[in-house]
Amino acid sequence: MKECIFCRQQEVLFENALAYAIFDKYPVASGHILVIPKRHQETIFESTDEEIAAIFSLVRKVKDFLVSEYNPDGYNIGINTGRAAGQSIKHLHIHIIPRYSGDHKMPKGGVRGVIPGKQSY
Repeated sequence: MKECIFCRQQEVLFENALAYAIFDKYPVASGHILVIPKRHQETIFESTDEEIAAIFSLVRKVKDFLVSEYNPDGYNIGINTGRAAGQSIKHLHIHIIPRYSGDHKMPKGGVRGVIPGKQSY
């Protein structure tokens, strides 16, 4: 798809036959990286087993890179699927967000924080 921003690879950090990784253009933390399949697909549910393996192979490679370059204390890894979940680009992408001690005063609950009032339990 010509109009899809993720169908036009730019400044690739890592890639394999089926996926690639780039820095997020609007990072929420230092080192925020996206892993994106090369084939245009809107959701993870459309991915083949081979694509899922390729995508998560890069997630591991990204993690190793982040350890060596940013030394984070943790990670949030997430996929927004559908408009109700906040997906704004209709091409599957996985966020690998490095987390650092002290970057949030109460991080317990992690991704549960996408629903206001549900992070703490």
